[in-house]
Amino acid sequence: MSLTLRAPGQIRGFGVALLVVMCVGTFGANRDPSPPGPVWLGALLAVGAVVPVLVELPAAASLAACGGLTAAYFASGYADGPVFLGIPIVVLVVGSTSRPHWDWAAVAAALGVVGLVARRVVHHVDRPVAWQCIGLIALTAAAAAVSAAIRSRRMAAAELARSVASAEQVRMAADLHDGVGHGLALIAMQAGAALHVLDRDPTAVRANLEAIRDTSRESLDLLRGQLDRLAGDSAAPRTPMQGLADLPALVDRVRASGLDVRLDITGDAVPDRVGRAAYAVVQEGLTNVLRHAGAGRADVSVETVATELVATVVDDGHGPAAGAVDGRGIGGMRSRVVELGGSLDAGPGTTGFRVRAVIPLGEER
Repeated sequence: MSLTLRAPGQIRGFGVALLVVMCVGTFGANRDPSPPGPVWLGALLAVGAVVPVLVELPAAASLAACGGLTAAYFASGYADGPVFLGIPIVVLVVGSTSRPHWDWAAVAAALGVVGLVARRVVHHVDRPVAWQCIGLIALTAAAAAVSAAIRSRRMAAAELARSVASAEQVRMAADLHDGVGHGLALIAMQAGAALHVLDRDPTAVRANLEAIRDTSRESLDLLRGQLDRLAGDSAAPRTPMQGLADLPALVDRVRASGLDVRLDITGDAVPDRVGRAAYAVVQEGLTNVLRHAGAGRADVSVETVATELVATVVDDGHGPAAGAVDGRGIGGMRSRVVELGGSLDAGPGTTGFRVRAVIPLGEER
């Protein structure tokens, strides 16, 4: 059995202070001219009963040792003192820092009661034993309840921290997929287009290489920002907050890769959160066209109708493979839209593949 100090600094400081109080208080309580035994022995028993507060032992061993030493103190005939607090405090500390062991807490309290009764029977100490036993049991039960509440709060806080970290990881994965994935798809298409006209159209090759350079820079900036966030830099920027106003530039970049894209935006201005979601849907829809559809043309429509925005991307290709229909890209689009109370449909259209998102505008316009 290894003996190690309890980790939190507050517990260590409290444990040292408790040992001092227990030692001094026990000497003070046993100032009777004729104590039943050496006062130092009583102090040693009282101090030993609360050592588990400072030294990390298995919970069962801590509670059993505390109860046994407390019982030995009382059974030896020593006077009342701070030793009464030993069992409740050990139950509180052990129960709040490890898995609860209520059975051993009950054993510790029972041993304390046995010691009180033995003191009355053997040493004829004139004390209200019944009330002392009830008080010890009540204090132990209260300490167990408080320790359970502390541990529950700590576990809830840890679970919340894990949930926040998990949600942040999901957001980072979505940002990387949308930004870097889109950039790599464009680079692949632009490189293919450059190879196709390499020998006969140097001007087109140059334009494709310039587009590859610009797209690479954007993707690297995004990747660098996400890596900074992953390294713990909370001030690192997330993805650029593009909205509907950025769709023409997006479409131009996709056109530069060789895909014929037609864009139609109608309706009034929309809230920023809705515009960002619509941009993400169009971006991922066009990325899927570049990667999977084998299409020559894509039609993008963004329309504000009454209280909702409808974004549609339709191509004339053969659509993605069956395993790619519900992949990370479409799942990410759907989660963004559903988060705003909308819906997203993705599947075969009249021609090729169609992605259609319906996003409520909400009260904020």
